[in-house]
Amino acid sequence: MKNNLFKYIFIVIVIGLVGYAGYLIYGKTEPQTNKIVQEETTEQTNMITNIRIPVVAFDTINPILSKNQNIQDVARLIYEPLLNITKDNKIQLCLAKEWSKQSPTSYVIKLKEDIKWQDGNVLTAKDVQFTIDRLKDSAVHSIYAYNVEKVIGVEVIDDNTIKINLGEEVPFFEYHLTFPILSKDYYENEDFVNTQKNNHPVGTGRFKVVSNNETILLKKNQNWWNAKNEETKLEEIQILKYQTMGEVYNAFKLENIDLLTTKTLTLEEYIGTIGYKTKEYYGRNLDYLSFNCEEPVLSNVEVRKAISYLINKENIVAGTYRGKYYIANFPLEWGSYLYEGKKVSYEVNQETARNILGQAGWNYSRKGWQRTKNYRTEKLRFDLVVNNSNGQRVQVAENIKQTLSDFGIDITIRKVSDSQYQNYLKNKNYDMILTGVSSGFSPDLSSYFGKNNLANFQNEAMNALLEEVKNIQDEKLLTEKYQRIIEIYEEQMPYIFLYYSKSVFVYNPNLVGEYNPNSYNVYEGIGTWYRQ
Repeated sequence: MKNNLFKYIFIVIVIGLVGYAGYLIYGKTEPQTNKIVQEETTEQTNMITNIRIPVVAFDTINPILSKNQNIQDVARLIYEPLLNITKDNKIQLCLAKEWSKQSPTSYVIKLKEDIKWQDGNVLTAKDVQFTIDRLKDSAVHSIYAYNVEKVIGVEVIDDNTIKINLGEEVPFFEYHLTFPILSKDYYENEDFVNTQKNNHPVGTGRFKVVSNNETILLKKNQNWWNAKNEETKLEEIQILKYQTMGEVYNAFKLENIDLLTTKTLTLEEYIGTIGYKTKEYYGRNLDYLSFNCEEPVLSNVEVRKAISYLINKENIVAGTYRGKYYIANFPLEWGSYLYEGKKVSYEVNQETARNILGQAGWNYSRKGWQRTKNYRTEKLRFDLVVNNSNGQRVQVAENIKQTLSDFGIDITIRKVSDSQYQNYLKNKNYDMILTGVSSGFSPDLSSYFGKNNLANFQNEAMNALLEEVKNIQDEKLLTEKYQRIIEIYEEQMPYIFLYYSKSVFVYNPNLVGEYNPNSYNVYEGIGTWYRQ
C-alpha cells in the first residue's frame, strides 16, 4: 500500500515537472514570437513609398523637346527607348525584343508585343516612326536629333516591325536607338511643339505623369509591362521645380528633397560635410592632349612615349580640379565592359623617358634635348594650343609646360580665342593641342584613331580593327579585339588622355535601396528605393 502511494506521488511530480517545462518552452517563447512579428510590422509601417526629386530651370516634361538634364534623367522613368544601355555599357533590350543589322546601312527592329501606353493604347511600329520623324524635324531642335542624323528612311513592315535605313554606315548604330519613344495616337492632329499635351505626355515606363503644376507628380504605373521582372517599391515621386542650384542645395539641407546630382567641385561649401551620403560616378567630359603625328619630330613614337612618361596626371587633377576628377587612361575607361579595367601603363617615370630618348639618339645638352639626323639638328621644342576662354584648361597647359620644361622640352603655350581654337581643330595645324569631348555611349573609337582624326594618326592594323569591330556582335570576341586596339594605342601614343569629369549622387541617409548611378541612368536601381 505504501509502495503504491509513493509510486502515485512520483507520477504526479513527474507530470508536474513536464507541465512546468512545457510552460517554460512554449509559454515564454510566445511573447518573443509576438515581438518579432511586431518588429516586422513596424519596419513595414516605416517604409515611406514616395520620394522628392529636384529639377532646376524646368522647361518641359516632353523628353524630346526638353534641353534640361534633370528632365532627361527623370524621363527614363516615364518614357522608354527601343534599346537601353547597362551600367557597363552593354546594349539591353527594352521596347524592342530583337534587332538585327541587315547591311551596313539597314537595321530591322522587332517590338515586344502587347506593350501598352499609359492611356491604354498599344505600342506599335508607327509610334517609332512618328518619334524619329519628330527628332528629324528641324523645328523641334531635339537633343536626340544627333541619334537619327544619318537616318534617311523608316519603313513600317507590320505593327511590331520597323526597318531603319541610313544614308551612310554608322558604327554601332544600335547605341543610337536609345531615344525615348512617344505615342503617335496621343499627338495625332496636334502641334507637337506647342500643344498643351506636352504638360504630361503618356509613356510606357514604370511611372506616369498625373499632374504638372508647381510640382510634377509621378505615380507608379500599375500596368507597367516589365513589372514582373523589376519590382518597384515606390508609389509616388514628387518633382519639385527650382530656379537655381543654390535653391536646391538649401532645399536639401532643409530635408525638403531626398536627393540631388551635381558636378560641382565644391559641394561641401554648399551643404556642409555631415548629414548626407554620396556616390560618385564618371561624368561624360574627357580632356586629353593630342599630338600632331605628322609634325616631323612628333612623328617619332619615341618622343610621344617619352612625353607620356613625364606628364603627371595626379598633379594636374589635384591642382586644377581639387582632386575631384578621375584620372583618365583611355576613352572607354569610364565603365565599358570592353575596357575591363586594363590600365594603360604610362606612370610618371623620368628615368624611363630619358632612356627612351637616349636609345632614339637624343642627347641632353644645354638644358635641352637635341639630335642630329640627316645632317640637321632637331630639338624637342613644341607649341601647345589651348582655348583662352577655358581657364581650367589654361591651368592644365601651364602645368604641362612646367613639367616638360623642367625636363628639358621647350614648350610655348598659344592661348587663342575660341574662333582661332576651332580653326586649329579644323585644320590640325598644331604641334600639340589641349582639347576635350563629351563622350558618347557608343564604343566607336574612329574619331580618335580612324580617318581624319585630330592626331593625324595613321596605322593600318588599327584601321583594320576599327573596320572589323563594328560588325561583331559576340561580346567575348569584341572584347578581344578591343584589347588589341588598346595595345596599339599604348604602342603608338597619339594622345595622352588626362582626366574625366566626376558627378556626385547625393542622398539623405533615410533613403534606402541600391544606388548605381551612371551617366546614362542616374536612377539605376530605383526599383529598390524607399524612405524610412
